Amino acid sequence: MSVEVDTKTEDTKTKELIRFEKVTKRFGDNTVLDGLDFSVDSGKHVTLIGPSGSGKTTILRMLMTLAEPDEGTITVAGEQLFPAGEKQIREVRKKIGMVFQQFNLFPNMSVLRNITEAPVTVLGLSKDEAEARARELLDLVGLADKCDERPSRLSGGQQQRVAIARALAMRPQVLLLDEVTSALDPELVAGVLDVLRDIARTTDITMLCVTHEMNFARDISDQVLMFDSGRVIEAGSPEKIFNDPEHDRTREFLSAVL
Repeated sequence: MSVEVDTKTEDTKTKELIRFEKVTKRFGDNTVLDGLDFSVDSGKHVTLIGPSGSGKTTILRMLMTLAEPDEGTITVAGEQLFPAGEKQIREVRKKIGMVFQQFNLFPNMSVLRNITEAPVTVLGLSKDEAEARARELLDLVGLADKCDERPSRLSGGQQQRVAIARALAMRPQVLLLDEVTSALDPELVAGVLDVLRDIARTTDITMLCVTHEMNFARDISDQVLMFDSGRVIEAGSPEKIFNDPEHDRTREFLSAVL
């Protein structure tokens, strides 16, 4: 099933969606991002790879406004996210959805209400419109029969698929994926990755993904960025990065994880 994702207007389809310019982020004496410059075009699927602590998740956290850069600017869909006033940050933030390592579902709400709550309260959708959208998305992620269940009655893989549907229900222009299978039992990983592959294949949504699942990165990515010590040290197509990397650090990292 193909579910339409309202991600962009006609004149933004080939344009840059995300831009980091000279972004630096420090935690105490530790510089996590060091003058980072990179961009993501609308409709593209970009995967960030590299060792733990190289700054990948910090990028996603800043796009979610869970962390602020110490220096530099971040722009989303032509609007500045940082630095910006609180009102503008809230408006730009609506363009971004994220699926976390942990599912973060509301335990006291049904699956359906977990997905409809934010579209109703934040976007102002009617309950009927939000529920129709939620049911479409639950069908997309293979959980059409779980609308009335509570999260505690679902497996970890099912909960993560609900979290994916919840993120998509906000009609974001970009979907951020932060190691979305790392908290799952190994036998549940394939099902979640298959759902994400289907979303990548059947929608126009822009995806920015942090993962250690290299086969998944190879399958869905238009571009792969190799991070080390807060910088992009190599970027290219999946074929180039995985089959013929140029940087010694990239080769060393891939030899350890493949």
